[in-house]
Amino acid sequence: MSENNPFEQFEEAEQRPFNREHFVRMLGYLRSYKRAGFLTGVGILLAAGVPLFEPYLLGKIVDDGIVPGNVEAVRNIAIMMAVLQLFAWIGRRTTNLMAAVIGQGTLFDLREDLFTHIQKLSLRFYDKHPVGRIMSRITSDVESIARLLNTGLVTFVGEGVTLIGIIIVMLWMSWQLTLVAFVTMPFLAILLYIMRTSLETSWKNVRKSVSNINTYTNESVNGIQVTQAFVREEHNINKFEGLTQDSHNAFMSAVKSDELIWPVVDFIGVVGTSLVIIVGGAMVLNETLTLGFVIAFIYYVWRFWQPLSAMSRLYGMTLSAMASAERIFFFIDTAPEITNKPNAKSMPHIIGRVAFEKVFFKYDSDQEWILNDIEFRVAPGETIALVGHTGSGKTSIINLLMRFYDPIEGMVRIDGHDLRDVEVASLRSQMAMVLQDGFAFSGTIADNIRYGKLDATDEEIEVVAKAVHLDEFVQTLDDKYATDVGERGNRLSVGQRQLVAFARALLADPRILILDEATSSVDTETEQRIQQAMVTLREGRTAFVIAHRLSTIRHADRIMVIDHGRILEYGTHQELLALRGRYFDLYLTQFADQPVLNGNGNGVEKRPLSKPVLV
Repeated sequence: MSENNPFEQFEEAEQRPFNREHFVRMLGYLRSYKRAGFLTGVGILLAAGVPLFEPYLLGKIVDDGIVPGNVEAVRNIAIMMAVLQLFAWIGRRTTNLMAAVIGQGTLFDLREDLFTHIQKLSLRFYDKHPVGRIMSRITSDVESIARLLNTGLVTFVGEGVTLIGIIIVMLWMSWQLTLVAFVTMPFLAILLYIMRTSLETSWKNVRKSVSNINTYTNESVNGIQVTQAFVREEHNINKFEGLTQDSHNAFMSAVKSDELIWPVVDFIGVVGTSLVIIVGGAMVLNETLTLGFVIAFIYYVWRFWQPLSAMSRLYGMTLSAMASAERIFFFIDTAPEITNKPNAKSMPHIIGRVAFEKVFFKYDSDQEWILNDIEFRVAPGETIALVGHTGSGKTSIINLLMRFYDPIEGMVRIDGHDLRDVEVASLRSQMAMVLQDGFAFSGTIADNIRYGKLDATDEEIEVVAKAVHLDEFVQTLDDKYATDVGERGNRLSVGQRQLVAFARALLADPRILILDEATSSVDTETEQRIQQAMVTLREGRTAFVIAHRLSTIRHADRIMVIDHGRILEYGTHQELLALRGRYFDLYLTQFADQPVLNGNGNGVEKRPLSKPVLV
C-alpha cells in the first residue's frame, strides 16, 4: 500500500467511522423525493404511533370492563383497537411503498450520477483503478448507500418514534415504575460496548468470505479455457470448496456471536420486566395501582426492548454505508483531467494537417519522460507509420493526438488549432481508432458497426461492410447483420472482430484515422483482408499506423522510428533501409530471407536521415 495515495487506505475497507459530511451528502439525494418522504413520515407516525395506545387500552379493558363485568366497555374498547389496527396497517403499507420508491429512486440517481461522471474521467483514472473495483462502486457500494437511505432510515425513524413514545407514555403513567424498568440499562450498555467489536468482526469476516467466493468464481469463469487446457478442474473445485468452507465457518462464528449477545440482551430485558412485575404487583396488592394499569405498563416495558434491538443492528449498516460513501464520493469528486476550456471553440472540419511542437510527456510525475522533445509535421492525407520497441512512446503519441492526455510541455496542433483550445467532442467526432483487440459490444453485428454513426441506415452499414471485406463473412450467417456477437464479441474470431471495428471506423467517416496494432493478433490470410480494408480506410484521410509487422506499414508515406521517447529515424521505407539504422535492423529481423534492395533494385545506398522531414 502506497503512503502517497490515501485512497488506497480505504479502497476495500468494509466499514468506516461515521462521517457527518458524507451522511449529509447522502441525504441530499432525498430532496427529489419530498412528497414520498412526507407520505413515508405520515406512514411511520401511523405505524409506530397507533400501537402505543394498545397496551393502555388493554389495561382499560381489564379495569373498566373485565373487573367490573362491563361487557359493553369491553366491546367498545375492542372495536377501538380494531380501528386503530386498521390505521396502523395503512401506515405500514404506505411506509413500505414510499420507502421502496425512495430507495429505488436514490439507487437510480446515485448510480446514474456515478456512471455519468466516470464516463467523463480521463484515461489516467482508469490506469489507476481496476475495472473490478469500478464495477463494485457502481453495484455493491451504491446498493449499500441506498439500503441505508431506505431500510436504515425508515427503521431508525420508525423505531425511534416508537421508543420515544414508549418512554413518554411510561413516564406519564408512573415515573417510579419507569425507573425500576430502567435499572438494568447500564448493564445493557456495558454488554453492547464489550461485544460490539466481536460482533462487527464476525460479520465483517462473513462479507469478506463471500467477496472471496465472488472474486474466485469470476476469475474461474473467465479463465475456463485455460483451466480445461491444463486439466485444473479438480484443483479449482478443491479451492472453491475451501473458500465455501471458510464462508460457512465465518457465518457460523457470526451466528454464535449473535446467539451469545442477543439472548443476553433479552435476559436483561426480562430482568427489568420482572422487577416491574414484582414492584407493580406489590402496588396492586397495596391498592396503590390497578391490575389493568400494571398489565399495560408491563406491555410497554416489553415493547421498549424491541426498538432498541432493531436500532442497534443498524450500527453495522451505517458504518458499511460510510465506507461505500467514501469510495463513491472519491470517484465523483475526481475531476476529469481533459475538459473544455471556458472559451473553447468547436473544431472546424478537419483537413488533416498534424503538428507536434517540442512535446514532452509522462504519465506520472516521478517517472522518466515517455516522450522527449517530439517534433514532427504531417501533411493532409499522409499515412504515418510508428514503429519501435514496446514502451518506446508510440501509443503515447496517439493518446496525445486523440487528446486522451495533454502534453506536459509543448503543443499538439491539428490544422493549426491547439487541441486544448477546441471542444473535445468536436475533435474526437472527426477521428476514429481501431485498436489491437477490435472491441465488440453485446448486441448484433449491425449494432456494433452502427456505433460509429448511430443514425446509420442498414444500407449504409452494408456498404461499409463490403468495403472492408466483412460482408462476405456476414452473408454466411443465418441472421446476417442481426447476428448476436455475444459478450465482448466472443462469438466472433479475432479477425472478424477487427473487420467489424474497421467497418465501424469507416462508417464514422473520420478525417484522421488511427490504427493501433490492428493486424498483430490475426493469421496471414486475415491480415491480407485487413490490409485491404486499411487501404480503403486510409483513402483521403490522414492516418497514423502503429505496427510491429513491417509488412503492414512498408507502403506508408513516411515511417517514424521511436526509441525511448525520441524520434530516432524518419523517412520512407526505402530511405530508412538505405540509412541502415534501427529500422534496417528491424527489417532484417523480420525478413531475413529476403534481399534488401533500394527503389531501382541496384542495392542499398546509405543516406543519412537523422531528423524528421518537416512539411
